This record gives sequence, C-alpha cells and structure tokens, in this order.
Amino acid sequence: MSREDFKALPLQKKIQTLYADGLFVVSIRYYGYKVNLYLLGDDYIEVFYNHKLDRIERIEYLNRSHTRMKFYLDQIQLDSI
Repeated sequence: MSREDFKALPLQKKIQTLYADGLFVVSIRYYGYKVNLYLLGDDYIEVFYNHKLDRIERIEYLNRSHTRMKFYLDQIQLDSI
C-alpha cells in the first residue's frame, strides 16, 4: 500500500491495517498521549492515543525531524534514519 493510499483511509481502516499488517515497535508518553510506533512495510507510523478520552486521535507517518524522535532514540535503534 502506498503512503497516499494509507493516508486516504478513514481512521478505522488505518487502525485495522496497522493491527493486521504492521509491527509494533515501541510506545512512548508524549504530553497527553501514549504514542505507539509501528513499522508498516518500510515506513514508521505513529498512533496517538488519548488515554483521558480513551480514543485514538490521529495516525500519521513518523516525522524524523520532530523533537519527539529523541524519545524513540532513547529506547530503540531506528533503521534508515
């Protein structure tokens, strides 16, 4: 599935795709979110879960230039950075 195809999916389909075809990598706490990082094909995808509201609020491709990267890099070695 291409990035554009994945981005065009509704949230529920993105969730289903990640749980069926993705590989869970790590989870971090980021402000009010628990962010789960998945590997789907060659791409890393973040799932932002709001535990106070008990819902997934957004799913997006990992932005490797974001300051949030330091939280991941403290825990794991990401390939192809």
